[in-house]
Amino acid sequence: MNDSKKIKLNFYFQKIICFVAIILFFIKLITWHITSSLSIFSDAMESLINIISGFIGLCSLYISSLPKDQNHPYGHGKIEFISTAIEGVLISIVGSTVFINTFIRIKYNMHGILLSRLDYGIFLMSFTGIINYFLGFLACKIGHKNGALTLIASGKHLQIDTYSTFGIVVGLILLNITKCIWIDPIISIIFSSLILYTGFKLLRNATAGIMDESDKKLLRKLSFYLNKNRDDHWIDLHHLKIIKYGSALHIDCHLTVPWFFNIKEANQEVKKLTQLTKNKFGFKVELSVHVEACSNNHCIFCFNHSCKVRKNLFQKKILWTLDKTSYYNNNT
Repeated sequence: MNDSKKIKLNFYFQKIICFVAIILFFIKLITWHITSSLSIFSDAMESLINIISGFIGLCSLYISSLPKDQNHPYGHGKIEFISTAIEGVLISIVGSTVFINTFIRIKYNMHGILLSRLDYGIFLMSFTGIINYFLGFLACKIGHKNGALTLIASGKHLQIDTYSTFGIVVGLILLNITKCIWIDPIISIIFSSLILYTGFKLLRNATAGIMDESDKKLLRKLSFYLNKNRDDHWIDLHHLKIIKYGSALHIDCHLTVPWFFNIKEANQEVKKLTQLTKNKFGFKVELSVHVEACSNNHCIFCFNHSCKVRKNLFQKKILWTLDKTSYYNNNT
């Protein structure tokens, strides 16, 4: 599947997510109206978040798919972090609203609440949970296959929403058995707190992306992969940095090659390194390599035994771990 088809599939599936989110939101609203359950109301508000985040994701997918231009030489991928930040703020607002509403209802008319038709509530909430999980599973699968971070985020959000829905279903079952009305507001408080935590986490991730925070997990993964597949002519690799532009990665590094290589030979090593990186992380990788010439000090860990100008004996091979390749540790 070519890139344009992948983009169209991502966009089409995000539309499906938006459409299903609207339907499930109204189902939950009707269920809340039937049962008067606070916990169902909190889940309905989370479905409202799904609608908002779905449409934000739709806009984000469209903008991030636009090609690079003169004003955006690195592309439009950063929009994904901005959309995530907006989603985080909205989620926090909704979580706070549900939290405050629950306490107001407890204070003024807790004993006047009449819960009804809980069997309908259990059935309808279970139905929405199954639909959400299946849709989230497909979104994550397509997102990973096509390298769409927005689609992966949508899928994970739907799956998390499923867990909260089934938690509420368990609470409704207990409420139906015990008839203890305090179970309902307690569940509502728990899940409104989870909504607030989700909002905080999204804001934290968005801030990290906008500020180009170092992704140590990704750096460690790349260091391990390059170490495993390193060429005999790649004497050292350091000052490794990764910047995310949505689903695209911009990688900077310094590569040490034999001092006697001419420009053409050094460029050939850069091409091999670039191709190796793209084979691992996909087509949306941009590699910027600064080539350096080796010195006599490099001989002790250069394992190119065919070198005819070696000045020192080989002692040991240095593994390219995160500590050895990262930008920070090579500047201390």
